[in-house]
Amino acid sequence: MGANTIGWIGIVRLGLVQAALGAIVVLTTSTLNRVMVVELALPAILPGALVALHFAMQLLRPRMGYGSDVGQRRTPWIIGGMATLAVGGAGAAVATAFMADHFAAGLSLAIVSFVLIGGGVSAAGTSLLVLLAKRVDEHRRAAAATVVWIMMIAGFAITATLAGKWLDPYSPERLVTVTAGVSLAAFLLTLVAIWRVEGTGGTGSNQPETAGVAERAKPGFRQALAEVWSEPDSRHFTIFVFVSMLAYSAQDLILEPFAGAIFAFTPGESTKLSGVQHGGVLAGMLLVAFATSVLARGQRASRTRRYASLKAWTIGGCVASALALAGLVCAGMFGLPWPLKENVFLMGLANGVFSIAAIGSMMAMAGQGHASREGVRMGLWGAAQAIAFGVGGFLGTVLSDLAKLVVSAPGGAYSVVFALETIGFLLAAALAVRIRIDAGSADQNRFSIPDQDTPVFLPSMQAAKGND
Repeated sequence: MGANTIGWIGIVRLGLVQAALGAIVVLTTSTLNRVMVVELALPAILPGALVALHFAMQLLRPRMGYGSDVGQRRTPWIIGGMATLAVGGAGAAVATAFMADHFAAGLSLAIVSFVLIGGGVSAAGTSLLVLLAKRVDEHRRAAAATVVWIMMIAGFAITATLAGKWLDPYSPERLVTVTAGVSLAAFLLTLVAIWRVEGTGGTGSNQPETAGVAERAKPGFRQALAEVWSEPDSRHFTIFVFVSMLAYSAQDLILEPFAGAIFAFTPGESTKLSGVQHGGVLAGMLLVAFATSVLARGQRASRTRRYASLKAWTIGGCVASALALAGLVCAGMFGLPWPLKENVFLMGLANGVFSIAAIGSMMAMAGQGHASREGVRMGLWGAAQAIAFGVGGFLGTVLSDLAKLVVSAPGGAYSVVFALETIGFLLAAALAVRIRIDAGSADQNRFSIPDQDTPVFLPSMQAAKGND
């Protein structure tokens, strides 16, 4: 492990930050959604539009990443982003309580609050991923990403469970108290978890920032974004992220209705089905983390082999996701004889494999190309993911409704959407074939000694190489 890398304790501490972020987000995107629709009897399009607004705000991710690149410090952006997110989360709860008696005022505050939520997630989430990419050894990156994502899911689960207990019996005052309490606790946890993880140097190490790095950070945001977009690898990976996440998210809002309409699942059974899917995702993540860290390290694999392994898992996960979705197409056509639970578990497993392998590739590619552009690069990919999620969930529902107008059988209408997702994952697999992770440049901004089998390039030479 390099002198300036972080170990498992540091990775877990960063995972606590991600868990804190998830704790606030889950309340604002699920609990407040339910309160607006059920307790306040408002149309479902209202919370849907607010959640879409929070996704739209994540177009700011490249700009936030650029800001952290300029200062070469990620910690202030993480703390500032979490503070903004906490204020937005508490404000969203207050806005929801206002809507019962003062709808216009409540809606206005909700819009402002969800803007803050999207901005906070952009600042904190982007800088956290960049910090992971710069401070974690390459053979640990997939495992580190798994740890961080598992902790985020744990943040979802723990917050939802505890908040659910504290919110009963429901009252607007209790909603505000619980949400504000969770937001404050999440922010305080972030302060404790992030303390001194990054170090004091400009690159996240204890060494002073070089004049060359400072000089490269000076161009304005538009120029920096244009530089990153001009890099074939960054541009191609952005398209891959958008296509794969669009295919990944299109079934989010229709899977449970599909299970109820075609397989006669009760609300409880369809909720358990989502649990089966998430269990598969977790299993897929753990599989890739084990294969790319423990096994690869035991074999003393070179960087080139490790990165080839990440690429192979990404391609395989996309193809397997396509096959699992093809199974759901059959489920829509044949109905009850089809083993739906097993099919959904395999879909989750494949999704977990491709997503964590893609995140590992993203972390490896963050320093590939123009130097001191890791934040812009990671922000660009994060924005592509956020927009794909927002569009995918909405598009899935729209397509299923449109298909019902053309296809008489309900199962056939759902199958149309699953078939389109299958095509999307096959296209993502084809795009993944062209992903290029440069083993020589993955750690160009680190002050560590490269593996003996890795060619040594100066940062300026390596940046030029990334743009060939």
